[in-house]
Amino acid sequence: MPRDQARKQAHARGLYPAPLNEGRSRNMQANRRADTKPEVALRSALHRLGYRYRKDLRLDLEGVRVRPDIVFNARKVAVFVDGCFWHVCPEHGRQPTINEWYWTPKLRRNMERDQAVNAALEGAGWRVVRLWEHELLPAAVEAVVAALVSRSEHARDTSEPG
Repeated sequence: MPRDQARKQAHARGLYPAPLNEGRSRNMQANRRADTKPEVALRSALHRLGYRYRKDLRLDLEGVRVRPDIVFNARKVAVFVDGCFWHVCPEHGRQPTINEWYWTPKLRRNMERDQAVNAALEGAGWRVVRLWEHELLPAAVEAVVAALVSRSEHARDTSEPG
């Protein structure tokens, strides 16, 4: 079934709201799941510093599938660059005023999913770094490097005979 036809059927059944206009529809369809500008800038900066990583790698954990934006497998560090709207940033997130019946539960589910993902990763021994899209690049790089360095030190401490 073509996507436009499926979308119209879903709108008709009330599963999600019809777009206000064609421009809004195009705008929402243009939102990316991966390779956002802040994410690409962070990856480039980390790469310039000599760090190597996997991007958008699926991790299968205890009943949870996770796709961090940046994954450092050997050090078990997962990095997420969260959008302010989609993940309800305390500084920039806002409650939608149109189609609240749809957006409020959706955004709440996103926040709950983020918490479940963090718990699953941490339970499996991963370090989770969550950054907001509005964070300045130097601060974001510093947060990731700090997590990687602390992981390296932790690995070195546990591997040395005591």
